Amino acid sequence: MLYETERLILRPTTTEDADYVLAVMNTPKWLQYIGDRKVYSREAAEQYIKDKMLPQYHRLGYSNNTVIRKSDGVKMGSCGLYDREGLEGVDIGFAFLPEYEGYGYALEAAQKIIALATTEWNIPKISAITTKDNLSSQRLLEKLGLQSQGITQLPGDAEELLLYDLHLNP
Repeated sequence: MLYETERLILRPTTTEDADYVLAVMNTPKWLQYIGDRKVYSREAAEQYIKDKMLPQYHRLGYSNNTVIRKSDGVKMGSCGLYDREGLEGVDIGFAFLPEYEGYGYALEAAQKIIALATTEWNIPKISAITTKDNLSSQRLLEKLGLQSQGITQLPGDAEELLLYDLHLNP
């Protein structure tokens, strides 16, 4: 399924996106704010997509999306909804290659995902988590209308994360 905005195409991530996934998962911001997922080769990226992204997509009809710029077909980022253990509701997340940050692409992609959550997937609530030092993510979540709910921790992780949520009216 393809989804479009004014400047972007969003489509479910597949193994054909392995080179992009490898690149984004090894950017300094990904490693600092999301964490090292030990994806260091194209083959490891393909396996990560098969193990972590595709099963949720097949089970729920949504997961990670590759964000592609319409004007030139470049894969710039990811945005999607994640069924994350330890969170009530689904978690919205986004990550972009550094050269595509600061142009409003993440906001545009996330707004589309939130609209789809309401119109296509009948999701009543979206949550989000971010590290305390990821100010750009916090600002984006607030622009999207998510409200701070305090601190949370994911199962098996000692780090305290900021929790946000947005109640939708499907």
